[in-house]
Amino acid sequence: MKHLAAIVAAVCAITALAAVTLAARSTAAVARTTHAKPTVVLVNGAWANNASWSRVIKRLQNDGYSVVAPPNPLQSLNGDAETIADLLQTIPGPIVLVGHSYGGMVISNAAAGNPNVKALVYINAFIPDQGESALGLDSSQPGSVLGAGPPNTVFNFVPFPGAAPGNALLYVKPSVFPQGFANDLPAKEGAALEATQGPAVFSALTAPSGPPAWKTIPSWDLVGTIDNAIPSSIQLFMANRAHARITKVKAGHLSMISQPAAVTKVILEAAQSEISRKERSR
Repeated sequence: MKHLAAIVAAVCAITALAAVTLAARSTAAVARTTHAKPTVVLVNGAWANNASWSRVIKRLQNDGYSVVAPPNPLQSLNGDAETIADLLQTIPGPIVLVGHSYGGMVISNAAAGNPNVKALVYINAFIPDQGESALGLDSSQPGSVLGAGPPNTVFNFVPFPGAAPGNALLYVKPSVFPQGFANDLPAKEGAALEATQGPAVFSALTAPSGPPAWKTIPSWDLVGTIDNAIPSSIQLFMANRAHARITKVKAGHLSMISQPAAVTKVILEAAQSEISRKERSR
């Protein structure tokens, strides 16, 4: 009897050990599956809003990606970057960080020092070096409607509480918006986007960038070849300087609206690069 009890106890122990091992392997498999794809964070630029990513978000989610598209405050470059940086700290695992237009200024600063950000993706965006500003870069070469004349012919300057002297919220004038931002969109859609544009504080657009994250994080760039807000020549200069992987698309400034499939493809290329890197490191 004692011998039989010992055998039963041993069998039970082995069964329990096998169950624990199986559970551990199952947990590890679930963890690998859960973290197989990076989280994609989308940051809108000035005179747009986070809803402008909706067609891209749908495609990424259909492909199994977790997506976060926070509203960019558009208040100050440092403050906007800190807001996004704080958000990134709450996201576990690898991140593909995407910025459109002025959002490129923000992600270049927000990603600095965050080891979870594995790729930067610029969509018709500024890719600043240290000390450069959005409006400074946009006026570095001719062609932008935003620099086509005195600022008061391009923007409506709207005061806001607590603004420093000379500072204001900038809205793109209705006469400028269609050609500058919606030149490859239906007129009615462009009119709706003009009406819902997110204004940016003037000082945010003239603030100098800090040390850029693209110097240490791989980057991808979609260049809109018919962009009248940030001309393609300026986009290409910045992208080449950052050694970004460049994709040219016949698109205006709001390519995530007019060419969402092309934008999604570039983001997926960056995400797949991170997935492949992880698989090679196993």
